[in-house]
Amino acid sequence: MADVLVPMIAVPLILFMIFVAPIWVIMHYRSKKKISQGLSQEEIQDLQQLAQKAEQMRERIKTLEAILDADAPTWRERK
Repeated sequence: MADVLVPMIAVPLILFMIFVAPIWVIMHYRSKKKISQGLSQEEIQDLQQLAQKAEQMRERIKTLEAILDADAPTWRERK
């Protein structure tokens, strides 16, 4: 029983340590390095554009709600 069980556990563990673990460690520290560097200029620009679009959408929603409040005062009560 032990003669079969040890190789069944040892072989996958050895394969994991040889092939998967090094790649896993490399990818982990590569992502840590990228995170510690902060946002790139392009990412900052994208975030600014998204914030601007969100502000425009907020203004549009306020306008639409004002129109609906004037035309149908009970629209908020409907579900």
